[in-house]
This record gives sequence, structure tokens and C-alpha cells, in this order.
Amino acid sequence: MIFFVFADIRGGKRYFKRICKMKMNAQPVRGTKDFLPKEVELRDYVRGKIEQTYKAFGFNKIHTPIMEDIERLNKSDGGENLAMIFKLLKRGQKLDLSKPDLNEDDLVDSGLRYDLTMPLSRYFANNRQFLNMPFKSIQIDQVFRAERPQKGRLREFFQCDIDIIGDSSVNAEMELIAATTAALDNIGFSDFVIRINDRRILTDMILGAGFVADDVMSVCIIFDKLDKIGLEGVKAELLEKEYAPEVVEKFMAMIGDSEGDALAAAEKYCQNAEVVQNLRKVLEFANAIAGGKYKAVYDKSLVRGMGYYTGMVFEIATPKFGSSVGGGGRYDEMIGKFSGESVPAVGFSIGFERVCAILLDEGFVPPSQEKVILAYNAEDDFAAVTAKIRALQAEGKNVTALKRSKKFGKQVDMLVAGGYSQMVNFADGSVKQLG
Repeated sequence: MIFFVFADIRGGKRYFKRICKMKMNAQPVRGTKDFLPKEVELRDYVRGKIEQTYKAFGFNKIHTPIMEDIERLNKSDGGENLAMIFKLLKRGQKLDLSKPDLNEDDLVDSGLRYDLTMPLSRYFANNRQFLNMPFKSIQIDQVFRAERPQKGRLREFFQCDIDIIGDSSVNAEMELIAATTAALDNIGFSDFVIRINDRRILTDMILGAGFVADDVMSVCIIFDKLDKIGLEGVKAELLEKEYAPEVVEKFMAMIGDSEGDALAAAEKYCQNAEVVQNLRKVLEFANAIAGGKYKAVYDKSLVRGMGYYTGMVFEIATPKFGSSVGGGGRYDEMIGKFSGESVPAVGFSIGFERVCAILLDEGFVPPSQEKVILAYNAEDDFAAVTAKIRALQAEGKNVTALKRSKKFGKQVDMLVAGGYSQMVNFADGSVKQLG
């Protein structure tokens, strides 16, 4: 605590002004955001609707710590996200800064989670004996990535995940699509496309072209840019990696093959016919339940950046936003990193921040209880005012008590802008409609 002692009034005022000029920056940390009450109301509504929908499909809400062991994070096959982990210093006696030639291992032992899939996999391996199978989970929690902030992409943000663990059938993918699209429909979000692919089709094409197994992930990362840089851009980047020109040419011919429909063309290069059959089945299912509100398409360019995906992958695209507003896929090998045995798993995540940003831009106002101002005077008995508040609340209304003052009119206007539609006068019980 700091104390200031002023020698005289005038000198004290001058010193106080100098101190005020030295005030701290009030902006939040870059990549994070303060949310105004209007935004929070919308976010709470969207989150509540999503959670309500998921629970109606039989999913169970869980919670995991925001921190994970750094070794687990580094070995989680998170693709480019591994370079964006917020790393945490060791605590207490574990942190010894006196050691010469310090390296990262001497300083760091944990980090903030960059997504919810790896924590879920650890959670399942640790608590399997207490969980029903197949296990259907909901996670709506914050994640952290040290990436370049932009609209709809912050360093601290919420993900809304549902996962099914223990079901290897394609029914799990279909159930996730059904629940996710129902959640989006229930918050009034439509006009989107579900893009679907299977990593195994692309892997077979890569290997069939002559790449080796160690090249697959690198080629996938480049191919993932197809919708941004086009076929020629993909070809150029592959050649820059010094892959054999004849191999690159063969691969380009495969991905450029559009004989018949796109999936039929891809089927020629897939070693497992069941993979294509299941993909077609999921596409037919998704379009059958869409009711014209959205559509599902096969997208051979869809890769998804996470290295842990092993099978089918999907994304939600919308013309309202430049990038995806949801995505997921099958990750049958992740849990085995913790349990030592293979456990089938698949998940789907809604891009909560992006969906909220779109709805806010559209002027979406969530339905809510009627909001009432209870106007009272300074001399009124506040116990009686409180009793009136409770009586109005019992009628299903949200109530804010507002004392009459010189700024009363301005305060009322701000409350009206926040959705208050009625004012009750405490003195006589009269009611005035606002707005």
C-alpha cells in the first residue's frame, strides 16, 4: 500500500493531477475481450440453448482443468496449435532461476489447453471405470491459443464440444451431426454447409501418388490450403518442398480428377470401399434431416489441421463468415496414448465465438423475461421497495430498482436500450410502457 502526504492543498492538487496522468492502461490483454451486458446476454442465451439441445440428445456435461501437463500437450498431435500453447512457469521450489544455462524444461511444466479433445481423452482414461459406454460428453469451456487476434479469433475463447467415445460405427458421426445441427437451429442459425471428408481417402491418394508415409502430414497441411490458393498453389508449394516432380504431377492428376461426381472420382483411389460407403451414408443422412435449412457436401480439400484425426472429418461453413464456424472428426488413436489401448472416439465442436459474432452483427436479440424498472424516491422505505421487487419477480419479470435523481431520464434511456420495456412507479403502482 502506498500513502501520499500533501504539504498543502494547492500542491496536493497539482501532485494528484500528475498521478492521474500516470494511470494504467485499461485495455484488456491483446487477444482477449471485455463483453458488455448486451453481448453477455446473447452469449448466455446461445450457450444455454446449445447445452439444452445436447442434453436432450443424451450427452453428459463434464469439466476438465484449464491446465495440462506440458509433455501431454506437446505429444497431443495438435498440428500448428502446438506452437501456440501458453506455457506456465513452474511454481515454488520447483522453479530454480539460479541454475546456469536454463532451458525450457527447467522453467515450464504445464500449459493452458489449446482445445478440449486432448483433455477429454486424458479425462476418459483417468475416469473410465465411472463412465457409461459409449460415453457421450459435453464440454463448453475456455481454451487458449497464442495466435494472431482477428475477428472471431481470440487468444481466449469458448468451444462447445460434444464427443462420443466407444462407438466405432458411423452412427456416432450421424448422431453428432444431428445434435450439432439441432443446436444451431435452436439458436436461429441457418444457411450453412456441412463439408465432409475422410482422412483415409486423402491418405490413400497421397501414398498412391508415390509419397511415403512420413510425407502424409506435410502434404495434408499443404492440401488443406486448396480453397485459398487453388490447385496451382498447392502444386507450387509441394514442389518447393522438393518432392519429386513426377510424384507431385501424379497427385495433382488424382485430386483434379472430376470424372462423375467428386466422391465417385475419389473412390477410385481409396483402398477401403467401406470408407467411401460410410461417407456417402453420412452425406445422405445429413441432407435427409436438413429440411432445406442447410446442406451437406463432400469436400476433397477438407483436411482439418489437427494431426490426431484418423477418419471422417467435417466443418461448418457459412457465407456469413470467411472461415469455418464449427468442425470435428474421428480420433481413434488419441485415448490410446493415455490408456494403452485403442478406443474409438469422434467429436464435433461449434465455433461459439464466431456464431455469437455473426448473431450480434445481425442484430439478433435473444428472447427473455420482460424487463421492468421500479422507480422509487430517496425517502422511500427500501425494505418496502424490495418487497415490491420480489412481487414483480414472482410474476416472471426481471426487475431493476432505480432511484429518481437528476440523471434519472438518462439512466432510463440506457436501460431501455438494454431491453427494459416497462416502468412501475413505486409510490402509486402506476405502469408506463417504454420504448
